[in-house]
Amino acid sequence: MPNQLSIPFKKTTDIAVRASIRKYISERHNDTHPDALKWDISLWESLRKDGVGGQVHVDRVLSAQIYHAQLIFILTKLPSDIGLDIPYYPAFSPSGPPVTLRNLAYERAAVLFNLAALCSQLAAAEDRASPQGLKQAIASYQNAAGTMGYLLSTAIPKLRTSIAGDTMPLELSEAFIGHLESLMLAQAQECVWQRAVMDSYKNGVIAKLAKSVAAFYESSLSRARDASPSIRHLLPSGWIVHLETKYLHFEAAAQIRKSIDDLEANRYGHELARLALAQSYAQKGYDLARRAAVAPAVLSDIKSVLDNVQKNFNRAERDNDLIYHQDVPPAPSLPAIQEARMVQSLVAKALLEPKTLIKFDAAIFGELLGWGARRAIDIYKDRRQTWLRVEVVDKAQQLDDTATETLRTLNLPGSLEALEKPIGLPPSLLKKAEEVRSEKGPERIESSIEGVQRLAQQNMDTLNEAMDILDQEAEEDEQFRSQHATHRVASHEANQELISKAERYRGVLEHANESDEIVRTKWDEWETNVTELTWDEADLETSIPSSTATPSTRLSKMPNSTQAHARALRVALESLDDVQRSRREQVARATRLADAEDITPRILKAASGFEQWVEVQPAMLEDVLEEELAKYEKFAAAITEGEAKQESLLATITERNELFLRSRKGDPIVKEREHALQSLDLAYHKYKEITRNLDEGLKFYNDFASILTQFRESCKEWVNVRRRETLELAESMRTLSLDPTPDQRTDQRTHATSNGGRQTDFNPGLDLPPPDSDEWETTPLPPPPPPTRGSWKSQQAAKARR
Repeated sequence: MPNQLSIPFKKTTDIAVRASIRKYISERHNDTHPDALKWDISLWESLRKDGVGGQVHVDRVLSAQIYHAQLIFILTKLPSDIGLDIPYYPAFSPSGPPVTLRNLAYERAAVLFNLAALCSQLAAAEDRASPQGLKQAIASYQNAAGTMGYLLSTAIPKLRTSIAGDTMPLELSEAFIGHLESLMLAQAQECVWQRAVMDSYKNGVIAKLAKSVAAFYESSLSRARDASPSIRHLLPSGWIVHLETKYLHFEAAAQIRKSIDDLEANRYGHELARLALAQSYAQKGYDLARRAAVAPAVLSDIKSVLDNVQKNFNRAERDNDLIYHQDVPPAPSLPAIQEARMVQSLVAKALLEPKTLIKFDAAIFGELLGWGARRAIDIYKDRRQTWLRVEVVDKAQQLDDTATETLRTLNLPGSLEALEKPIGLPPSLLKKAEEVRSEKGPERIESSIEGVQRLAQQNMDTLNEAMDILDQEAEEDEQFRSQHATHRVASHEANQELISKAERYRGVLEHANESDEIVRTKWDEWETNVTELTWDEADLETSIPSSTATPSTRLSKMPNSTQAHARALRVALESLDDVQRSRREQVARATRLADAEDITPRILKAASGFEQWVEVQPAMLEDVLEEELAKYEKFAAAITEGEAKQESLLATITERNELFLRSRKGDPIVKEREHALQSLDLAYHKYKEITRNLDEGLKFYNDFASILTQFRESCKEWVNVRRRETLELAESMRTLSLDPTPDQRTDQRTHATSNGGRQTDFNPGLDLPPPDSDEWETTPLPPPPPPTRGSWKSQQAAKARR
């Protein structure tokens, strides 16, 4: 058995690349059909078979590097989460449950881990009895360390930022990867030391090399021991002891070689002190290795060192006592042995420059628009929609509402139209009534209210269904925890993020329901008036009081001042109509431009300016987005300009209306007619306001329905993962159950006999050490519990009786 360690592969299984990609492209890329990517998908599946590790052959290094390069390019085209479940088993526990993440960055990290493992296994397989074998081992160990370092510096940070903190695999933590990197460097340095011994280097040089070996092993050991959270339970039994034994071995070897150097320089006291120190290291290492399950080769090595140092110590002590009589300095006062580090983490050029492995026309999804650019397009559309709504549409509506409310308080244009047209209906009112009549206003509003209520209930039902899914899983988890001892986080803690999101969604729906209630109350208040607008012209005219005087007679009897004020007021109202008409045209133009705009060619052109292998982020296209959005500023400027004109006109209308009212004599019939006309005019504006509110409500609930549906699916996926974990934990518990020892079997049989031949549960009541404790190597474990009898229902009935 070799005296060096290698890193095992993180095993994986086949993944549904084809199905996931086709679904993602169908849902997210309207301009691309999945069939256009058949070649890319097939290539991905083929490269993965040879690139994820599992076979120890030098040719697999290139396969892993090519697959890694393709993953880097794929991640410039696709986001990390495309709905593809990627499972990898723990490297040192391949029989345990796999860690499954929906994350392409996880696939990349695992591929790099396995590439480093492959290099370590190639190094361990070399014949280190020959110079050429040592040379190859040194190179492979340094490549393994470099790959681990590259994984730690590039892939893991991107993985960590793309997943929730509590789902980060511990085997890909900084402490675990750093520990393995230091181990690979330690073994590479050990090969350098071995080559120096083989080539009979000077003892002082070999001592420095050995000191560096010990330092690397100590670094790897401390990273494993001091990691928080602990990683010791991830490592095999005897792994930590192996590292400590190696550290003590090379501390002793360094002192032995330095003692020979002191002997040659006639420093006999220093020689004896170093041998005593070496003997202390070697004895401690031997005692540790002898008690633990280290490889026989490691035990043999430390035993050889101990025998050698004891023989030399006895000789040196005798010589100094009889011949040299030099003082033996205490160990702390000895000059420190300087290190000579001859190895370093080497990152392959194929990892640093992945594009050198793949021609552009052979890159997977080379013709696909990158996810960053596509995300930038979505961001622009959302930003444009929000900006137009706030700066143009909503602002225009606010100005129209202000004008309508001002005219209502002034009883305009009703008072003026009642005077100008004492008989019949004003043309403006006829036009408004025709609009409401043609749209079947009341029926439309009632239908929209029912639609809003129906969608609101459907949204609430979807949210409740999602919560029911989580509640069901929580009950299953509670039942599992009552029957099995497990350290898995309870459901009520693990699903906090989903529960918090559900509470936010419920709050949004409750707030929307309050808004719906306000709209329904408004409709109840104005339903009668809006319904009047749907009457035919004759009935509507009959409902409006009329003056007996003809328009010409009434106008001729008016004072000149009243006529002048009426004309000025009419001019101001017409000017206000012009401002509102212009504002509606600006809103329509802005909306048409947004509907017709396609920013994709501009984004493609901007994205093509970046390096092909660069992962384009939406923030990198911010200048383009700002420049494109600037096209709409002219519409906001026009709305602002119209606001100033409207304020001036409303001030003029208010002033002229006051003069107009003062100048004319009171006429009860005219007043009544004014009120009737004004009520119908206001009913029209309320009709438009209510229909707008309802349309917004319908759009809101339709849009929110997709969000809630996605949330429900997320809950289902989370529950499915939890259920798979439950099954894997249950299976793992059955697999890892240990058979009882012969003595325990005897105790069980005796206990069964004393209970009338009935087999009962055996519980020795042992106090077990923590999972990361070294005491597991010597602590006897309890036997597995006997199989549970009876159906699940009978067990539950028994629990209920207790």
